[in-house]
Amino acid sequence: MNKILYIVSVVVFFAFFNVIHVEASDKAPEQLIKESKASIKEVSIADAKKMLDQKESIILLDVRDKHEFEEGHIPGAINISRGNLEFRIATTIPDKNAKIIVYCGTDRRSPLATKTLNDLGYINAVNMVGGLRTWEEAEYPISK
Repeated sequence: MNKILYIVSVVVFFAFFNVIHVEASDKAPEQLIKESKASIKEVSIADAKKMLDQKESIILLDVRDKHEFEEGHIPGAINISRGNLEFRIATTIPDKNAKIIVYCGTDRRSPLATKTLNDLGYINAVNMVGGLRTWEEAEYPISK
């Protein structure tokens, strides 16, 4: 009797976690981005530029890969690629109350990164809508 109960328990356990895995893997990247954007705060490029011009105490965080950052970025930005964010953020930006404006190239990685930062306790991290491409289209300054 105990052997049958054990086997049934193991089967139920694996069936339960298989269902959870299937549900999580069914989400397309666009759905994850949409869900992230619904749960984070965002600023326009104009608002971000205004904060920079007014010398507000903000941190610009570029979450693109290093080679993309080196090709051009917003002046004063720091770079932590999206793939390394969870591992490097605490040592790079230890203040969880810091005002952080997160951006990427096309506003796809930055909403996910902003959500991650919020989940890690960075309560003032916001996404810059449009990313660097929109920043460049507005003819705002770029550093190389």
